[in-house]
Amino acid sequence: MKALVLGGTRFLGRHLVDALRVAGHEVTLLNRGRGDPAAYPDLEQLRGDRDPRLGDGLAQLRGRDWDVVFDLCGYVPRVVRAACDALAGRVGRYVFVSSISVYDGFAAAGLDEITPLAALTDPATEEVMAHYGALKAACEREAAAVFGAAALIARPGLIVGPFDPTGRFTYWPLRIARGGDVIAPAPSTYPVQFIDARDLAQWMLQAALRGGQGAFNVTGPAGAATTLGDLLHACAEVSGVATRVHWLDADFLLAQGVAPWTDLPLWVGPRGAAMNEVSVARALATGLVTRPMRETIADTLAWARSTPVCVAGASVGLSTEREAQLLAAWRSRPAL
Repeated sequence: MKALVLGGTRFLGRHLVDALRVAGHEVTLLNRGRGDPAAYPDLEQLRGDRDPRLGDGLAQLRGRDWDVVFDLCGYVPRVVRAACDALAGRVGRYVFVSSISVYDGFAAAGLDEITPLAALTDPATEEVMAHYGALKAACEREAAAVFGAAALIARPGLIVGPFDPTGRFTYWPLRIARGGDVIAPAPSTYPVQFIDARDLAQWMLQAALRGGQGAFNVTGPAGAATTLGDLLHACAEVSGVATRVHWLDADFLLAQGVAPWTDLPLWVGPRGAAMNEVSVARALATGLVTRPMRETIADTLAWARSTPVCVAGASVGLSTEREAQLLAAWRSRPAL
């Protein structure tokens, strides 16, 4: 199979390319060369920006054909449409990596692929950080408009594992491995969902080979529900370091200015838990397999320890000083 990967080789792209190579497929990369330009010197690498306003990278695709295209870096509908138009009629399947953030709210647990999507109030906006979910939903529509039944939409939750540049999952294995007093948001039964990038890459490849079409929530775990308490307990078992986890009341943390998701990753706040409880039944029915959580933790911790600069640059998590301040404030709060 001939595969084209649109995007870098920093994280998910790296694991996808690895999966493609192991399976013996012919791979071409199109990206700007900013993630890891030295990676995969044996592969065909096309350099250029896919945004027509910023370069002519897409010109290198015209007149060529691939069995499948994996679009890992589409955030703006105009840019996604340009890539789709450049490849229309010459691609067997177009796999677009979207996000569960496309849904119009998370009022209840168990939302599935037919849940209404977020809509842009200003269709011309390209402010990705402010309108991430609605823009991703608009990107999905562009891919579907061009490729129809040949469009496969993956909607992952939090993508985790080795080479993750965000630190959003890595914070917890590293923090538990430091030991001592750890702050976590109560209750310990707070649900969490995430997908190992290697499992996501493997599912995308297999789904493309099977001719999958339509949208799929692709997060985990594949088995029983996982809680934040389960995660931290598993981190402690993997690291073998003694810790004291203090489960602080959510309202207290919010009153102290602690930001869900960034200061305490995987916690979306007391009213956002349903974002960690989406249905993955459709993906499971098409072969999604997720590895044991402890394996992801161990591999992520080993990678982070070997490349600390990658995690140090991530602006997530609480500093040691901030944790101490919060714990002192918690202990000195007035008795009810």
